[in-house]
Amino acid sequence: MSVKLQPAEIVVVGGGPAGIAAAACAAEARRGARVVLVDEGFAPGGQIWRTGPGIQPPRLARRWTERLAASGAWIQSQTSVVDVRRDGDGFRVLCETSGQPLTLSCARIVLATGARERFLPFPGWTLPNVMGIGGAQALLKAGTSFRDRRIAIAGSGPLMLPVAASLTSAGARVVLVAEQTPTMRVARFTASLWRSPARLAQAALLRAKFLGASYETGTWVKSAIGDSALRSIMVTDGLRERLVDCDVLCTGFGLVPNSELARLLGCVVDDRRVVVDDRQATTIAGVYCAGEPTGIGGVERSLVEGEIAGLSAMGESASRQARSRRAALHRYAQGLGRAFELRDELRTLAGGDTVVCRCEDVRMRDLDPAWTSRQAKLYTRAGMGACQGRICGAALDFVMRWTPDSVRPPIEPARVATLLDEARM
Repeated sequence: MSVKLQPAEIVVVGGGPAGIAAAACAAEARRGARVVLVDEGFAPGGQIWRTGPGIQPPRLARRWTERLAASGAWIQSQTSVVDVRRDGDGFRVLCETSGQPLTLSCARIVLATGARERFLPFPGWTLPNVMGIGGAQALLKAGTSFRDRRIAIAGSGPLMLPVAASLTSAGARVVLVAEQTPTMRVARFTASLWRSPARLAQAALLRAKFLGASYETGTWVKSAIGDSALRSIMVTDGLRERLVDCDVLCTGFGLVPNSELARLLGCVVDDRRVVVDDRQATTIAGVYCAGEPTGIGGVERSLVEGEIAGLSAMGESASRQARSRRAALHRYAQGLGRAFELRDELRTLAGGDTVVCRCEDVRMRDLDPAWTSRQAKLYTRAGMGACQGRICGAALDFVMRWTPDSVRPPIEPARVATLLDEARM
C-alpha cells in the first residue's frame, strides 16, 4: 500500500547541488511547510558530491548539506520517480522506494534532475574496460583501485581534467588525455578565463597533477582494440592515426540534460534544455526547474538556480545578487558550450557492424538516417531496452541528427506492484 502525503507544499526531484539548494531555501522561506526532496542516491549530493571510502566532500558541499539538514526539509533518499501527473491544481508524484510504491501529493514541483554522460559509438566501445569518464570517477569514489593501470581518457569537456588528476593521485598511469576540441578553440576558451582567475588557477592545478600524461587537443578515439578486454586504442587528429596501449579507456562527450520528467509534464524543451523564465519557472504552471536540465553549467550555476527556484516555488523573490550571479554564470556556460561543441567527424565513427544500442543489440547497419527516432524504435527496438534510450538516445540524436522521441511513464524501471498502485491513483 502506498503512503500518501496530504498535502505537501513542494516536491524537489533530484538531490544534487541544485536540488539541495532548492529544498533548503524553500524550507527556510516558510518554516513548517512540507518540502520533500526525492533522490535516488544514498544521501544528497548527486554525482558531483558523491562520497566514498576515503573521499571527503568539499567544503562547499558540507556547507550546503548541513544547511539542508537544518532547514526542516524531508529527505526521501534511495527513491526514484516513476510518474508525475496533474491532480486538480497540484500534482501527484509516484515514486518507488526500497521496492515499495510511494505517492506524494504536492502543490508545486522543482525539477533538479541533473545530467548524464553522452557516449558516442565507435568500433570497440562495448569492450570490457571501456567506461564513461564520470563512471570511472564514481568507481574511484566507491573504492575501486586503478593503481598501476594504464588509462587513456578521451572525449570532450572540462570533466576530463579532474578525473585525470584523481586517477593519477590514486596511482593510475594516465597515458593520454585526448580532447576532441580543436587547439585554437581550447586556447580561446582558456584565454577567456582571465575574467575568472579562480577557474584558471583550478585548471592549472589539476593539470599539474597529471603532468606525466600527454594532453592533446584536436584528437579523438577512432576505435578500441581487444578481445576479452581492451588492449589499445586507435587515436587520430583527422590526418594521422596511431596506436596507444592502455588497460582502461575512459570516454565521454560532455553531458546531456536529464529532461525526460520535464517533457513528460509538457514543459517546453529546446535542444534537451528545459526552458525557464527569470523565476526558474517552466512553461507549465507550478513546475520549476534548476541546474543541468536548463543547460550544462556546473556546480555554482546549479546552486544559484536551485536557490532561485526554491524561493520562487515558495512565492518568494531571490536577491538581486543571486540573479546577477546567475546571469554571469549563464554567460560562462554559454562560452563553455561553444568551446566544447562536438565536431562533425564524430558522427561517422561507427561502422556498419558497430553496436549502437547495447540493450537491444542494434547495429549501425540496422538503422536508416531517413527514419525518425520513433521509427527506429518501431523497426529495431533501439532505445526500448532497460536504459530506455538514456545511452543510445542522445548518441543517435547526434549521429543521425534526430530529435528526441516523446516520453511515456514509467520514467524509471519499476516493480509491477508500483505500476498497479499508479493505476489506483
